[in-house]
Parts: sequence; C-alpha cells; structure tokens
Amino acid sequence: MIFLKVVPQASEYVIELLGKYQKTWQAGLHFMWPGIQKIAKKVVLKEQVLDSPPQSVITKDNVTVNVDAVIYFKVFDSKLFAYGAANPILALENLAATTLRNIIGSLDLEETLVSRDQINTQMETILDQATDFWGIKVTRVELKNIILPADIRDAMEKQLKAEREKRATILEAEAHQESVKKRAEGDKMAAILQAEGERDAKIARAEGEAKALLLRQQAEAGAIKMLKEAGADNAVLELKRFEAMEKVANGTAVKIIVPTNMTNMISSIVAMNETAGVGDVTAEGQKALPEKKSDPCCDDKGGNGMGA
Repeated sequence: MIFLKVVPQASEYVIELLGKYQKTWQAGLHFMWPGIQKIAKKVVLKEQVLDSPPQSVITKDNVTVNVDAVIYFKVFDSKLFAYGAANPILALENLAATTLRNIIGSLDLEETLVSRDQINTQMETILDQATDFWGIKVTRVELKNIILPADIRDAMEKQLKAEREKRATILEAEAHQESVKKRAEGDKMAAILQAEGERDAKIARAEGEAKALLLRQQAEAGAIKMLKEAGADNAVLELKRFEAMEKVANGTAVKIIVPTNMTNMISSIVAMNETAGVGDVTAEGQKALPEKKSDPCCDDKGGNGMGA
C-alpha cells in the first residue's frame, strides 16, 4: 500500500529508506512506501528566534554583569540539520553563551556598555561560521540587556551626576564670560560711536564757521569791488574800513589799535566837513541863540539906572 504525504510550504521532510538517508522532500505531494520509507526529520525553513537566557559574565576589569541575547537563524540544509548535530538548537544556544562570555571577557565594563554593535557583529560572525556544519544560517544577533550590580549602578549614577553638574558649571561660566565680553564690546562700541559723533559735530561746526567767514569775506570783497567800480574815492573806502573795524569790535573789544592811515582819514573827513559847513555845531548854536533887546525902562544910560 502506498501512502500520500503532503509537505507544507516552507518545510522539508528528510526521508530515510531502510534506516538510511534517501532524499529530502520539498513542499508538495509525495508518495511513501510504509515500512520501507520513513520520515526522519521534519524541518521548518522559516527564520526562527532563539532567546538566550541571562547569564553571568565577568568583564576584563572583574565586574560581574548579567547579559542575555537574541539569535535569529534559519535552516538552509535539511540533511545537515538532521544529521549534523543531535540537537542543533541546544548546540546553538550553548555556543552562543560561550561566545558571548568570551567576547565580553575581553572587554572592560565601559567598553562593554558602548560596544554593543561590535559585540553583535562578532557573535554573528562566529556563530554563522560554526553552525555551517549543522545546516544553520545565523542572520542576526542582538544583545537584549546588560544588567549591572547595584553598587556599580549607584557609582555610575553618582559619576554621571557629577559630570552633569560639572558640565552645567562650565556652561554657566562660559555664558557669564561671553556676556561680560559682549557687554565690554558694546560699551567700547558706544564710546567709539560717541567719540565719532562728537568729532563729526566739531568738524561740521568748524566747517560751518569757516564757510560763514568765507561768505562774509566774499561779501565784503564784493562790496568793496562794487564801490571801486562805482568810482568811490579813497575817503569812502577808508570809511568802510572804519565801519568794518567797528563791527569787529562789536562792543566786546577792550582795546582797538587804530592804524595811522585811519587817523589821517578821520582828520581828512573832519576837515572836509568843516569846509562844507557840515557838522558846524558852533555856528548853528549861535544862530539858535535869541538876540538880546534893551529895556528902556531899566537901561541905565548914565550908568546909575535912572532915566533922564
């Protein structure tokens, strides 16, 4: 009698004929001779997960930690998986434990905590090479937990707290230094701007005064030029000079030194005015006095005050 056997998808059956390996059935329908053929191993080809239990591992600096890992694998050869090892899953679990112990034993605690990727890569490489004879392909290894002793955790927490406080103090000091520096730069810039403003104001004031003086001199020069073009004589020009001297004094001069030609000019003007009858105060004053009339009653012809 022939039996019909169906192999599920993602599975393989290892078939023995009279106790000897004959073939591997793939997924699908197969015929089996009972009593002659036998299914020696049903193999699942799906990727499987092996959760390695926590184990105590001593680091290079003699710190005991508890570490567990997760191993992902799949079967790539059903014949090797069936005949390579009596219990390939248990063999893989023990191999993972010893490999993890060896890797972490070569690292100190700090390296163990910061080298998880390195440990995962080393374990994957070692396990994959060792399980090729068992028909197993290790695809990935991940460390789940690294549990430290209580005293080590307390010491590390204190160290981390001290480092955080140190960084905070350094940052605060740097911030204070930066603020003082910025404030000093601001004060310096303000002082520079104030000095530049005062300098510009003085320059502008000096330029304005110089421009006003230039315009005044140009105006006086223009006036003198106009007088000369109008045919004014030296007396008029000297009078203009005198008026200029008067404006220069403007009530603020304590002493004015009059040049000799200026006194000569004043004398000439006075003589000219007297000749023309201008400014003759004596003559006008005499004309202004009324003529005295004799009084017949009181006039003493004989000198005694009595009339004839």
